Amino acid sequence: SAFVTRLEDAIGRVLLAAVVVLVFTGAASRFVGHPIIWSVDMAQAAFVWLCFFGALKAMRRKAHIGVDYFVAKLPFPARRAIEILLSILALAFLATMGWFGIQLTLLNTARIFGDSGISYAWVTAAVPAGCIALALILLAQLVRAIRSGGLVYSPEPRSDAGETPDDGHAPSVRTAGEL
Repeated sequence: SAFVTRLEDAIGRVLLAAVVVLVFTGAASRFVGHPIIWSVDMAQAAFVWLCFFGALKAMRRKAHIGVDYFVAKLPFPARRAIEILLSILALAFLATMGWFGIQLTLLNTARIFGDSGISYAWVTAAVPAGCIALALILLAQLVRAIRSGGLVYSPEPRSDAGETPDDGHAPSVRTAGEL
């Protein structure tokens, strides 16, 4: 939904600002001879979560980096089949990472994160939370692609391209070479 997308974007912006402020504060405090040691730890924790929020945004926009030089030259049905297969593999990977991330988080509940005084589980919880969220987005995109006959990862065809998936060729999309 649009609300969830805006919320994810806002959280990502806040986390990015927090990383910048914490790193700057830590550097400035070291410069004046009174280091704030926990600022680096908190910046690292915020950065871990920021990475997953960035991955969520990229997944929603179908903007993850991909090398599609050869796949883009395939006929549309073959390209679609490859994207569906890769989506299933990615979902299996995210499920595995989510499972092991939960185990890691549970193992780290008693561990203190550096000099911050917080549980390291707050940092490691980003892995299962991020993997679950990424899997849900990918699953929604996979279902949408299967229902519509479209692609999972690639952006939808540009309207100015004049091609449709029904012509048996891969539709013209913006690839890395065009950016």
